[in-house]
Parts: sequence; structure tokens; C-alpha cells
Amino acid sequence: MALFEKKESTNPPVKKSAAREWWDSVLFAVVAATLIRYLFFEAYVIPTPSMENSLMTGDFLFVSKLHYGVRTPKTPLQIPLTHQTIWLTRIPSYLDWIQLPQTRLPGFSEVKHNDVVVFNYPGNANDPTERDEDGNGGFWFHPVDLRTNFIKRCIGLPGDEIEVKNAQAYINGKLAPMPAAMNNEYLIQTKEAVDEQFFQNYAVRSWNNVAPDSSNKNAFRYAIITSPESLNDMKASGYVTNTEQIPMRQKNAGDYGIYTLNPTWNADFFGPLLIPKEGLTVALDSNNVVRYGNVIKYLDHNDSSSVQVSKGAITMNGKALKSYTFKQNYYFMMGDNRYESADSRFWGFVPADHVVGKAVLIWMSVDPNPKTIWWKIRWNRLFKLIQ
Repeated sequence: MALFEKKESTNPPVKKSAAREWWDSVLFAVVAATLIRYLFFEAYVIPTPSMENSLMTGDFLFVSKLHYGVRTPKTPLQIPLTHQTIWLTRIPSYLDWIQLPQTRLPGFSEVKHNDVVVFNYPGNANDPTERDEDGNGGFWFHPVDLRTNFIKRCIGLPGDEIEVKNAQAYINGKLAPMPAAMNNEYLIQTKEAVDEQFFQNYAVRSWNNVAPDSSNKNAFRYAIITSPESLNDMKASGYVTNTEQIPMRQKNAGDYGIYTLNPTWNADFFGPLLIPKEGLTVALDSNNVVRYGNVIKYLDHNDSSSVQVSKGAITMNGKALKSYTFKQNYYFMMGDNRYESADSRFWGFVPADHVVGKAVLIWMSVDPNPKTIWWKIRWNRLFKLIQ
């Protein structure tokens, strides 16, 4: 006979109430969704036309956190499944009392040329007082991992020299590949007058009549914005007899708010500009102070209060800097719809610690201005891989 015998319980198991079962299910769902969001992928929606026609307003995306590696949370005191504010309110959804050191776990790959990348907007280095949509703080005042999410195409990698000529990007002196769906402005010539329906059939974003060429007054000319793919289809139609890509701005005509405030640069004629790279040392002459001063002050893991940028010089803790070595990598981002994109040409570089993930899949697409209810969903874009 055993010294101790386990006495069988005669009490039936306690049954959870319906409210308790509901709460357990909700808690499990929130924890699971939060872990998936942090570790694997996150859903986003495209709110603006800056990436059309590659990504359309109303596209719903999955963004992979695994490609470039998962960032560890910097701001742990946050309501799950929120970003900057509590849903449908302007109440902040986080407390910045605790800010953890941020690292990135190993990923499948590095950011590459032409990747479509989601990142936290780094703020306009020309205007550190820039304010956010809510008017109560701004991009510069949110923690890095909670700054507003942007999506653009990576044009330049760390150490590249970027230049834009005639609205076309050049990397290290070579023409950068252009996505097939990227919007450009073209001057086209047709044998006969065409109407709005013609342009709609070929996904032309906008079009305007242009005065006829004095050498061929019988031809019809139009300035259009569309993709190279659509332009080729128009050529094949037999109506279009001649095409020419044209910039919307002239060389040496400065653009308001252009990065570094260079008076001769604009969105179609920009640079050349060297993209900072971890370990790269630059001499801080007057030109480089303008190009990199606010990057050093606000983005490169320095105490901004100890860095002063003024009159073509930089001081750190009261000591003048003659050169500087960057502490992290940076990227140059541009929208595919380059005529309607506020991107690195205006607000500068994206630091590596601001990169969120790679956009990989369109799982749903809703037209904000459908012709009919049936066409509200763009059926041909569902479960489409992002190129």
C-alpha cells in the first residue's frame, strides 16, 4: 500500500462564464495580432497618389518585417494595435516615459535599389519645427518608431551619388531603372484629334492641349502624364506618331522647399548629392554643412542640444567640427508618380533606423472614386505582388 494516495476530486471543473470566454478570446487575438504585427508583417493602406500607377490610392498592402529584419520596440508603453493616437481620436496612444535602445534582428536581405519601402518619416531637415497632421507636436517630436509611415521606392543606397536630370534619376552616373508603371510627363503627337475617352482607355493621369509645331501645323500635340507601359500601348494603337519625355521644370529654376534649399535645384534637376553611409567620413566645408548639418544634428544618434549648425559651420559640445563620420546608413526615396510626390528631393535622407519593412503584396484595392458600386473594388489588383 502506498504511503500517499491521490484522492480523486469529486468537484466538477469550473465552467467559465460567457463573458470570461469572450475576454480570453479577445485577449488572445490582441496578443497574437500584436506579435504578428511586430515580428512578421503589418497591413497598410495607400492614402495618396505619390506612388501611382505602381500603387494606387486605396490599395491595401502587406508589409514584410522579415525582409530587412525586425526592429525591436523603442516605445514599449503603447496601446496594442495603435500607432500615434487611439482609434478615432487625437488622444496619444503611447507614453514616452521609457525609450529602449533600438536594434534590428537579422533579416532576409538588405534594402536594394528599386525596393518599395515603408519607413517612418524622418521630418524635413530644412524645417525642424514642421508640424504633424494633428498640429500638436509634429514628426520631430514623436519617437522614431511612431513617426508617420511613408511609402516610396528606394532610388539610392548608402554611399551612392544621386542626381536627377530631366526628371530621370541617375545613380553613380548611370540611368536608374524605371518601373514600368512609373508616371512621366510626355509630349505626344497624333495624326488626328483625340478625346478624353482615348486618354482614359490608356490610363493617362492628366492631359492638356499643346500649340501645334510650326513645322507641322496639321499635327495635334498633347502634354500627358502616364506610365511608359501605357505610352507603348498608345504607340501601338497607330494614333500616336511621335513622343518625347519632357520635364515639368527647367534647369537651374529653383523649387520651393527643395532639400538643402539649393537655389538652382528642383524636383526635375537635382544634385549630384552623396548619400551618407555608416563609417563614411566627410569634410565639413560650407557645402557639406548645408547638405549634412541637420542630418548630423537630428538623425545620426547625436544629442541635438549639443550640436549647433550655423553660418556654414558645425560645433558639437562647443567644439568646431572639421570632419564627421556617419554612425548609420541612409537611403534616398522617391515616389513613382514623381510629379506629385513629396520625397527625399524635398526632405532628405531616410536613416536605417527609420526603415519599417518591404511592401510585398496588395491584398485589397478600393477605388475612392468608382464609376459604379461594382467597380469600387479593383478586382485586377487583388493579391498582386508589388514590383
